[in-house]
Amino acid sequence: MNISMNYFKRVIISIFFSIFVSCETDVENNTIDDDSEEPNIIIENPKHPNIILFLCDDLGYGDLTSYGHPHIKTPNIDSLALSGIKLTDFYSTSPVCSPSRIGLLTGRSPNRAGVYDFIVGGGNQRGDLKDLVHLRPEEETIPGLLKAAGYNTCLVGKWHGSSLFNSVEQPQPDFFGFEHWFATHNNASPTHKNPNNFIRNGEVVGALDGFSSQIVVDEAIDWLEQKKGDNPFFLEVAFHEPHEPVESPEILVEKYLQYATTREEAEYFANVENVDIAVGRLISYLKSNGYDENTLVIFTSDNGPETLNRYAKANKSYGSSGNLKGMKLWTNEAGFRVPCIINWLGKETFVGTSNAVISALDFLPTFSELSGANLPMKALDGESITQLLNMGDMQREKPLLWSFYNATNSQVIAMRDGDWKIMAQLKNKDGYLPKLRNIHNGNENLVKEAVLTDFVLYNLKQDVNETEDLVLKNPEVFDRMYKELEIRYKELLNDSYIWSRTE
Repeated sequence: MNISMNYFKRVIISIFFSIFVSCETDVENNTIDDDSEEPNIIIENPKHPNIILFLCDDLGYGDLTSYGHPHIKTPNIDSLALSGIKLTDFYSTSPVCSPSRIGLLTGRSPNRAGVYDFIVGGGNQRGDLKDLVHLRPEEETIPGLLKAAGYNTCLVGKWHGSSLFNSVEQPQPDFFGFEHWFATHNNASPTHKNPNNFIRNGEVVGALDGFSSQIVVDEAIDWLEQKKGDNPFFLEVAFHEPHEPVESPEILVEKYLQYATTREEAEYFANVENVDIAVGRLISYLKSNGYDENTLVIFTSDNGPETLNRYAKANKSYGSSGNLKGMKLWTNEAGFRVPCIINWLGKETFVGTSNAVISALDFLPTFSELSGANLPMKALDGESITQLLNMGDMQREKPLLWSFYNATNSQVIAMRDGDWKIMAQLKNKDGYLPKLRNIHNGNENLVKEAVLTDFVLYNLKQDVNETEDLVLKNPEVFDRMYKELEIRYKELLNDSYIWSRTE
């Protein structure tokens, strides 16, 4: 067990991290009651919580019953929302998989780590140097920090953090603090059914029977069964579903044929419900084994839904963006506004729906605070959300910024500050910046010489669909947002990691 020298000091200090505030809620409508009485202060057991993070792959904002899907049944996830916190304005750290996961693990914009787009596998040299991209050893992560604070740590499911998976040439999940890992590089292969590409702690597992979502929950339960001692744990359950190649249990597919326009759509609906069943199995295990006394559970997605038939094998991508504009790979809302449900089993927290602006960047500082772990030496982009857990609301100290150079839409830069969102294109002397999958020493100057241009401004509280550009109607707001964006983007660009094959 790896315990830092300051561990016992942090145990004493952590007593002050376990104060929670309850407030009256409108149970029927599951919303904040603005007329509630002053909250009572509740002193809880100072023991650090277990933490479980469910992370779906390509799950859209509108793919759960509790987020408005008319057909997909997700009772287990919805139950977590009913007795916990349902976030309406939660954001992933990128509109695509690898950078989203890296941002989550580090609490920093993925650009700072040099992960700008999805990570390719195989190691074949490419002109854009994407074959070099991986989570670099200099980055500190949630599992590493929590492990140093005395936590047991485990990853089951998708990794997608290194171009050379299960290779000594690049750091693997265990380097970043996962004591036990059972994972694939990217997608479950050949499909979610009977995958054959899992690696367990560096060893090839071989062909497995069953569906990926159930297989990873089986592994999670087995790990909990074998875990020794009373140390708290951090468990990341990174589902492959509902990312392509989609494959679902036939009994569930038949259930949805009456609602779907095609069999492929029924398979997608069934795929999401299969995730819900897997979540329900793990929650039932927690409750049956006493883990429901102090376990923080979070359910979310890495980015928005895939666009149907965007590539040849995306023929079952029937994900829903709800009432949001865009899809995966967009910097409009549907690209990175995703479902998020937080439920602290065994602890009294706020219960209801919150429209607080929260990001997956916030998980690291929050988990560090709740666990008594040290924060990274590097500056974070995320903020602790313990106030949200207590009160159901919080105000961000700084805006959220996305810089995604390969966006499907024209605006590759986006920033949200309060109710407002500003977006921009990039342009240099030769015209608009081309779509880029990676930043390296061959195109660094091209990117750094580009200037922000062609701005659009939205009030998301009044116009979540991003239909009305308010640049001209609200010049004072635009001026404030534009100046803030210039400062924030310049700082991020200067701190973005640049890849070079000569290193």
